[in-house]
Amino acid sequence: MADQVAAMCEQLIKAVNVIMDAETSHIYRLEALKFCEEFKETNSFCVPCGVQLADKSQPAVVRHFGLQILEHVIKFRWNNMQQQEKVQLKECAMQLLSKGTRSILEEESHIKDVLSRIIVEMIKREWPQHWPDMLKEMEALTSEGEAQTELVMLILLRLAEDVITFQTLPSQRRRDIQQTLTQNMESIFSFLMAILHLNVEDYRKLKGSQEHELAHCRVAVATLNTLAGYIDWVSLVYITTGNCQLLEMLCLLLSEPELQLEAAECLLIAISRKGKLEDRKPFMLLFDDVAIHYILSAAQAVEVVERRYIFLKRLCQVLCALGGQLCSLVGSDVEVDVPANLNKYIEALLAFTTHSSQFLKSSTLATWGALFRHETLSKEAVVVEMAIKYLRASMTNLVKTGFPSRDDNPSCHHSRVDFDSDEDFNTFFNSFRAQQGEVVRSACRIVPLEAFQIAAEWLQYQIASPIDMGDATCKSKTAEGLCSILSPSVVQWDAMTVFMECMTTQIFKSLEEEKLPIDQSMELLQAVLNYDTKDPLILSCVLTNISALFPFVIHRPHFLPQVLYKLFSAITFDVAQDNKAPRTRAVKNVRRHACSSIIKICRDYSQFILPCFDMFYNHVKKLFTSDATLTHMEKCSLMESLVLISNQFKDFAKQKAFLDELMAPVVTEWTSDEMRHVLWDPATFLSFVGADQVVTEQSTDTDTAGLNRGRLSFCLYAMLGVVKRAHWPADLEEAKAGGFVVSYTSAGTPIYRNPCTAQFLVMLPNLLALIRTQNSLFLPENLARLSETFSRAHEMMDAEKNMVLGLTQHLLSTYDSPVYRTNLERMQGFFNMLYDNCFHVLGNAGMSLQQEFYTIERLAEEIAGSVFVSLDHVPDHRLRPMIHILVCLCLVLSCPPEYYDSLLCPLLGPLFAYMQLNVKWQVINQRTSINDEDEEEVVCQESQVTQEMLEEQLVRLLTREVLDFLTVSCISRKAHEAATNKEEIDEEDMMMDSVQSSLPAQPTAELTELGKCLMKHENIYMSLLTLSFTSLSWKDTTNCHRTASIVCWTLLRQVVGGNLLPEAVTWFYTSVLRSLQVHGQHEVCNSTLTQLAMLIYENLRPRYMELKAVMTQIPNISVEALDQYDHRLMDPNAQKVGEKKRKDQFKKLIAGTVGKALCQQFRKEVHIRNLPSLFKKPKSDKDILKTEAIGLAALFSPDNDL
Repeated sequence: MADQVAAMCEQLIKAVNVIMDAETSHIYRLEALKFCEEFKETNSFCVPCGVQLADKSQPAVVRHFGLQILEHVIKFRWNNMQQQEKVQLKECAMQLLSKGTRSILEEESHIKDVLSRIIVEMIKREWPQHWPDMLKEMEALTSEGEAQTELVMLILLRLAEDVITFQTLPSQRRRDIQQTLTQNMESIFSFLMAILHLNVEDYRKLKGSQEHELAHCRVAVATLNTLAGYIDWVSLVYITTGNCQLLEMLCLLLSEPELQLEAAECLLIAISRKGKLEDRKPFMLLFDDVAIHYILSAAQAVEVVERRYIFLKRLCQVLCALGGQLCSLVGSDVEVDVPANLNKYIEALLAFTTHSSQFLKSSTLATWGALFRHETLSKEAVVVEMAIKYLRASMTNLVKTGFPSRDDNPSCHHSRVDFDSDEDFNTFFNSFRAQQGEVVRSACRIVPLEAFQIAAEWLQYQIASPIDMGDATCKSKTAEGLCSILSPSVVQWDAMTVFMECMTTQIFKSLEEEKLPIDQSMELLQAVLNYDTKDPLILSCVLTNISALFPFVIHRPHFLPQVLYKLFSAITFDVAQDNKAPRTRAVKNVRRHACSSIIKICRDYSQFILPCFDMFYNHVKKLFTSDATLTHMEKCSLMESLVLISNQFKDFAKQKAFLDELMAPVVTEWTSDEMRHVLWDPATFLSFVGADQVVTEQSTDTDTAGLNRGRLSFCLYAMLGVVKRAHWPADLEEAKAGGFVVSYTSAGTPIYRNPCTAQFLVMLPNLLALIRTQNSLFLPENLARLSETFSRAHEMMDAEKNMVLGLTQHLLSTYDSPVYRTNLERMQGFFNMLYDNCFHVLGNAGMSLQQEFYTIERLAEEIAGSVFVSLDHVPDHRLRPMIHILVCLCLVLSCPPEYYDSLLCPLLGPLFAYMQLNVKWQVINQRTSINDEDEEEVVCQESQVTQEMLEEQLVRLLTREVLDFLTVSCISRKAHEAATNKEEIDEEDMMMDSVQSSLPAQPTAELTELGKCLMKHENIYMSLLTLSFTSLSWKDTTNCHRTASIVCWTLLRQVVGGNLLPEAVTWFYTSVLRSLQVHGQHEVCNSTLTQLAMLIYENLRPRYMELKAVMTQIPNISVEALDQYDHRLMDPNAQKVGEKKRKDQFKKLIAGTVGKALCQQFRKEVHIRNLPSLFKKPKSDKDILKTEAIGLAALFSPDNDL
């Protein structure tokens, strides 16, 4: 036998060398791999060969393979081994631990790892029942040297990870091991602390003697890593015992460069623990002088190396976690005083907030926010003082600097460690700045006047500073002498503007009117109004500052004309003298910004602006006639502003006369015979907008088609602005006095009239015709009419594609490029705008006109005859706005209940029937199920792959849109929040509960009134049910979870009492089981789908025998368990079991339907047998009925041993 083992070992060594040799051919490597795998699976010499190969005289690669063989035997053959073989293997493994490794510094880490795995695999199968002395044996091993001690630490860590963190074994075994660990935790912790203390002391003593020092350091690191694996879940008592001895030692280790990172990790895990507040009270000891001193000292060392930077991150997180405990404990029921050292702690936090790393700055934000919002701490003098310092620090932190590709700031170095690209950094910084804004607002609440002073100084400094465009890499690429988004002046202005906005929004909430710094704010506003710049990016910041300071203007109305003229001048802003040059995005943004600012002011302060209405109106008319550069959108924004002010007339006749005058040119244009001819005929429409013409980029002829497109755009923008903004007074008495109330409903609700209704009704026929024509453009005959130039005019624009695919646009190109670069892009933009705006007009008409809109004669037929025409040909990216804007906003959310039957049911029924989307998902499934051979034959172009990804993502987004629409229409969800405070839950209870993965309670959703109305119609409710249950199997986990948890049972429950066909019930149930096959690998989906399946089975099984027939087809189902479950369900006299147990039983019954993730499908199963239970409670022999003392008091008496 020894010869056979030796011969086999020789062959295995050759095979391993062939596998690991870089020069080996692919075929030989495969042969060698196959030989090794077959040996592990079938050979009877696995154990002796494994032990021989693992001998420390062998090369590391061979030893590793030998140990892998032993691990494989334990994982896959243990259950079939004789007891004697198990004992022998265990002794071999322990011998390897004791004598089979080299010294701690020489031994390879992967050898240590696999050796620890071998021991843990045996522990998982045998401890504690069959290996009661395991912990003692491990403790004894540590006396044999540093190498063995490190291995024991690795074993204990791996055991905790497998049992607690990853839970990679059956629940009973996991419970046995976890409970035994918990019972022995005091001795385990004492053991770990002793090892740590001993090795740290030896490490410090031997500093200078390189080898011995490193050995003890290595053991200390391993011990800290093991502690980290236990601190996360053990009872807080072990962490805080002995006056927080563990935490004290960890704080001391922060000063040891070789151990500080691991010590910080442990400290972070400990201080981040939740649990009962009383148990967390000892954490306040960390605010004592000694602990704070060590934390501060560790933070002040200055080496800039990566390990040191990681340590700083952990230390910062430790401080933040400490702040979290402080905010939880101070002011709670647990009596905790504000620490005397609070100022030192806050200084340390501020040091991280002012560090050059943007990531470290961002890490402190949540803690600052919690401190500034805390009811008790925010009133402390030290926190108030620090709020001012924080606001000063934010003047630097809000500045967007630190791009990884640049070197213009100390933070760039850190950014290269933290971010892969400028785009990544940009995304992070936008989020970081939004969080900073929240914290700045919280700080302003504490010190509003000081915050105003800081903002005022900063703004005055920016106004006084000359513009700094920066070096060549910062300057604008398209306009000489202008800044780019990276220019120093722009980033400073931008940061100051964010600060100003945060301050002004908060100061009005925090100070009474008489305390507001109105005179100072007017000085500031005057300085801003006087500031003149030709740089669009800086002008945009100036406009934001004007908007931020505008609330102060209410107290000084004479400033209003100056503000309006400044905004008007920005609307016509341009950098180029000749207006033929294409505008950059920055210029376009400034003009839009000015329009938005005016609209916002007119919306929020329309009563205040009303006295200036005539001046405003005259200026707008003058602009319309004198400035040819105004775009249609800009004109319509000004019209929108006028409409908003006109709402303050509070006189129906006066407002209607004004709107008639304002919209007269638009109505005349839109209802003209020429326009009617264009809007009603697709061929004429395409010719009118120029989509059937071949155009070159160099063409200099007057673009008649472009002017025509502008005419259409202007009409739609104007229509939208008026319909969206014209409204009756909110106050009923004012509405009655102004002539807006025409009658009352039977319930006494007033029925209003809108002053823009007459215009809308005149324009509606052509609007509906345009929608019908646009849908018809996708018919083959109309697609054929597109010229070569515009053949892709109906495709998505690149920016939209990037948005759908989640791709980021390069930072600079957003601001420094022309708006549309080609004729094709202009046409795509036009079609996109036209399609969206048509639905926006209709959607807003429903909300604004209300009764007047929904009482339009034959409205359902008119909408169906335009919006729903040719839907089979409309691409997915066009269907989304139709569903979201028109159907959701106009038809569902705004429609009065009395029109549900006459309007919504005739419209939504056919729409739901059409929107089944199954064919689209079948196409996607066919693409992803191509077998490997076919896949190799198909050579896909990159553009084709991108197109397929785009199509799939669009179908996914459309699906979510449709199901959101269904949910909004039908489901009224009543959320019940758990009353339990999460922080008060004890971790050990949580740990034991989490593995049960209990199913959610029965959904609490109810139908809306519209949902009840739709469910009265059989064809509609079957469409809704079919769509809901079919969608469960589509490859979209988000949709599956949402639909299964909220929609499916809520809808099905309404018809359970009816006469559903057995085939329908079977289909519903199999749909859920099929979705478990697709999504069951995801725990969240598995939970909701199992709950849904159980609800269907338990509610419908008594009436439909067919459901049991479906269950019998589930792979590997226990027929006996199914019969037992059925008996309990059907027999009213059967013994009932608890809901949780019932759920667990049902989950086991349908386990065969649950699909596996691709990575799990070909994985060999590991089976770990349960051992005899450790904690069986002996049954009492007493007969309770014969017991003399049977009262409640006796039952709970300590003397009663029942």
